Amino acid sequence: MNKIKLLITDDHQVIRRGIATLLEDELDINIVGEASDGIEALEKIKNLVPDIILLDISMPKMGGIETAQMIIKNKLNVKIIIFSMHNSEDYILKSIESGASGYVLKDTTKEELLFAIKKVHEGEKYFNTKISEIIINSISNKSKISTILKIDKKLTKSEKVVLKQIVNGLSSREIAEKLTLSVRTVDNHRAHIMKKSGVKNTAELVKIALNENLV
Repeated sequence: MNKIKLLITDDHQVIRRGIATLLEDELDINIVGEASDGIEALEKIKNLVPDIILLDISMPKMGGIETAQMIIKNKLNVKIIIFSMHNSEDYILKSIESGASGYVLKDTTKEELLFAIKKVHEGEKYFNTKISEIIINSISNKSKISTILKIDKKLTKSEKVVLKQIVNGLSSREIAEKLTLSVRTVDNHRAHIMKKSGVKNTAELVKIALNENLV
């Protein structure tokens, strides 16, 4: 079995070493390196080719959100998990918009961190209940978006069912299991919904769905 190659990025050596020590005995994880800021992380991604990068938000030279944006912009083949002490909606939403596949708080358990890493490695998103609540509450408290997209009339009945599950925070695999569909079918529905709504990512889709009372 191929191990998950992990790059740990945090400006505090104690935290980097702590994470490494926590995960070093895991048989399916290989910690390929550490970085102390975003600039160093970008260089190590090119040299070490990790599968996943754990990114702190507050770092000197280049923080986690900017680093995530650079990873996406440069099409670097690595999945991003933000690993931060910040649970503010601003940081969380900006992280999602920047391309992060997961957001894990530093006070988490080893079990949750491992679950997040494996989930993201499988191509899924990971946001625990606390983070999901912050996202939903943030979106719900914002004023109605200026450009109203009447996508409810464009969606098929099946697409509306899938959209509801997306808003509930379920991954494609979880939706497939719940609705007795194939993952490919769910992914196709997701792609059609995104295209019809004219959005670029899931965060924007959820925002529109909630603001327009589509689910």
